[in-house]
Amino acid sequence: MRAQTSGFIACAGGAVLTVSALSAEKPNIVLIVADDLGYPDICAYGCTSGRTPHIDSLADRGVKFTDGYVSAPICRPSRAGMLTGRYQQRFGHEFNAGGQARSHRMGLGTPASETLLPAYLKSAGYATGMSGKWHLGSIDALHPLNRGFDEFFGFLHGANAYFDQKSRTDAVFANAKGLRGRGPVNPILRGHEPVHEKEYLTDALTREAVAFIERHADDPFFLYVPYNAPHTPLEATRHYYDRFPEIEDHATRVYKAMISAVDDGVGAILATLEEHGIADDTLTIFTADNGCAIYTGACTNKPLSHGKLLPFEGGVRVPFLAAWPNGLPAGRTLATPVSTLDIVPTAIDLAGVPTTHMTRQRFDGVNFVDLVNAPAKVAKTEVADSLKYQPLRFDPSARPIFWRNKDNGGVRLGHWKLVRLGELEFLFDLSTEIGEQTNLIDLKPDVAADLRRAYDAWARETRAPLWPPKNIAKVPVELPGIGNRVIDTAI
Repeated sequence: MRAQTSGFIACAGGAVLTVSALSAEKPNIVLIVADDLGYPDICAYGCTSGRTPHIDSLADRGVKFTDGYVSAPICRPSRAGMLTGRYQQRFGHEFNAGGQARSHRMGLGTPASETLLPAYLKSAGYATGMSGKWHLGSIDALHPLNRGFDEFFGFLHGANAYFDQKSRTDAVFANAKGLRGRGPVNPILRGHEPVHEKEYLTDALTREAVAFIERHADDPFFLYVPYNAPHTPLEATRHYYDRFPEIEDHATRVYKAMISAVDDGVGAILATLEEHGIADDTLTIFTADNGCAIYTGACTNKPLSHGKLLPFEGGVRVPFLAAWPNGLPAGRTLATPVSTLDIVPTAIDLAGVPTTHMTRQRFDGVNFVDLVNAPAKVAKTEVADSLKYQPLRFDPSARPIFWRNKDNGGVRLGHWKLVRLGELEFLFDLSTEIGEQTNLIDLKPDVAADLRRAYDAWARETRAPLWPPKNIAKVPVELPGIGNRVIDTAI
């Protein structure tokens, strides 16, 4: 348990706080992120196969946000937005980097001019650690240890093999001819040093996360655990695969096994917090970087439409769970939209990070703890920050949420959502269907016009991408009122 030291600190205005009271106002923060995870892959959100009891327990002991969003339907830009609290288009990080070699050669990543969450928290006296997938730059200036983390275990690029060796008797894989192993370009690192990691990677990331908590249980800490599961390659141990004999499709079974490993990891992290008596003092967040990659044939985002790569709900709506016994109600479900952009402003508020008004204005998110506990306070902030995007016909307390990936994009405002795919436009009423099957663009021209104005106003505040996309993916989709089309999307 965190040590409660005695003593007093004099504050402005003559107020006096005990050190223990001050510490109680600075919760530990644990941010757990799954990779390419579908909204219905978590049973708290209505899974039809698989089991996620430990992740589900966060909904029981905290808040389940039904309308949680990411800022991009692909990995790297989404993570850039999540760790800055700003739309990544504001600083040019609109696309993936296009592979390990290109990323490193061109020095691509979230610019060093952007402050990331660990740097904010480190300035407030937090120990900061990461165990998992980085994907925000591989050159030294962009390394996690140079972006605010005290400790780092994981890898720098967008994907990695889950096994170190090319063959293992307990390995099960799908969508590949064999286990590919790891190469020297993208090693597992402890700090800057490559390590020979023999354990199944998801389990290794959990092991390191647990060890970090044990080292820093007496300090305020920030722990970032971005698992690379269930991102491809689809690889699991037989230990996890054998949990799901009822799943007939082999690829789906491997995929669900990978999620089960993440769920065990969440369970181990929560158990460690309990063992050290700091669970009540810890804000634990679980979310994902985008929806599942339905092109693998191993997953589905239904009842949401489509998946990773496109700005439909299946690509951008993700599980979003937050538990903090000392600060959030238990067993609460909230339908108010939230975004992973909200994580940074929430964390720095709770940590007491000193920020100027100018710094606060840079954020595109809000404090989601206040959204639960003091919605009137947040509504006032939202109006101040987003009124310039806001058509008057909408509730002024609603805030817009935007997406853009080259020629594709969208905006949600209230229960309305506009999606643009090149020259095609779609308008959906999410209050009547979250599956985006009925295009109301011709029936609600005034609503569509308002959302266009909001989107265009936001777009004018963004900048040109720092690098062009390496690839344009051809994504086959069935579009409402149109039928089958192939949509170009930058990756």
